[in-house]
Amino acid sequence: MTAIDGNTLEGVSATTLWTLHNRGSESKRSDGVIRDPWAVTLLDAIDYDYRRFGKPNQSHGLRARAFDDATAGYLRAHPGASVVALAEGLQTSFWRLDRLGVADEVSWYSVDLPPVMALREQLLPRDDRIVELAQSALDRSWMDRVDASRGVFITAEGLLMYLEPDDVLDLLRDCAARFPGGQMMFDSIPHWLSRRTLKGLRLSDRYVTPPMPFALTADEGVALPGRIPGVRAARDIAMPRGRGLFNVLFWPPLDRLVFHRRNRPSITLLAFGG
Repeated sequence: MTAIDGNTLEGVSATTLWTLHNRGSESKRSDGVIRDPWAVTLLDAIDYDYRRFGKPNQSHGLRARAFDDATAGYLRAHPGASVVALAEGLQTSFWRLDRLGVADEVSWYSVDLPPVMALREQLLPRDDRIVELAQSALDRSWMDRVDASRGVFITAEGLLMYLEPDDVLDLLRDCAARFPGGQMMFDSIPHWLSRRTLKGLRLSDRYVTPPMPFALTADEGVALPGRIPGVRAARDIAMPRGRGLFNVLFWPPLDRLVFHRRNRPSITLLAFGG
């Protein structure tokens, strides 16, 4: 495969190379927390100085596993449902789920900005189950394309923290109103980390993360049914445990400590009424 220049991605779009670096590097390890062959292929095919992101870690591989588990569970319960991957970036969830045998009848809507979608088109295989939508997740016209007749599962993996709080709440409200009976899953960062990014969070001496103005604790996520019309239930999803420090950080008994629960990343699964 001819090397593709990753420097075409800038700003928030470039963060997909950060997450790819972590997932692909984990997949190359014999003891990696995720098996993601397409992430390895993309990592090797894209010409980019990944050292800008510092040393790779397990965080995005573990997060991807959590999203895979929940998406697979929904598809097993709703064969032929639609999955909408908002700001999908260079995620390769579709192919991991296909290997699990749960995506045979899925309609998969891949939503992201044109530069990212152009990379996906160059690097990833075509599949009749995938509908590619080159647009912002905040452009609600993607909703008009989704077949909701057999259920809808919306993922916003690594997206909402980069949006303004009002935009996040409006998006959640609109998804709940448009897709009753569906579900939506997203991850959040704690407030202390959001504040750090607003001041400039360095991953290395050559890379500063984009600002992440939206933060949500696990308990704030669980409380969303009381804040957003149409959200019937919300559940905090445990992060899989990894190696070493990542094994300790996500040890379930730690969540009994209020300080830990308030200051860790969180993943929230919403169920819409209907």
